[in-house]
Amino acid sequence: MAEPLTRQRIDKWLWAARFYKTRALAVDEIERGRVQLGGSNVKPAREIKPGDVVTLRQGAVARTVVVRGLSPMRGPAPVAQQLYEETPDSIAAREQAAATRRLAPEPAHAIAQGRPTKRDRRAIDGQRRDGWGDRWSAGLDE
Repeated sequence: MAEPLTRQRIDKWLWAARFYKTRALAVDEIERGRVQLGGSNVKPAREIKPGDVVTLRQGAVARTVVVRGLSPMRGPAPVAQQLYEETPDSIAAREQAAATRRLAPEPAHAIAQGRPTKRDRRAIDGQRRDGWGDRWSAGLDE
């Protein structure tokens, strides 16, 4: 019989806890600095243990979770949710962000006239040509 895990690679744990769909995605997110362990960036092979605090971003959502368990395999979502506990501050911030997104105005409603017509497009292009002249860079030297 196999003994229970006491330590596990963070990329494998993120995959088993269903934060990312594949281990490769978890590795990419770790390498991009979107996953921290105890407030500092880590490498994919860093080992974690129960009680560690992991901060991660999934898209625009930032989450802070406490590791509660380790699993050698990826299981169903209810089992994966038992591997971690989200902090109350993280839950409140996530709910606040969701409420802000719900109440935000639809970006398409800000466009009053819709797409520019061909005539409008030519006018815009003409203004760009007149404004830049022969300059090919945005430098201040003449």
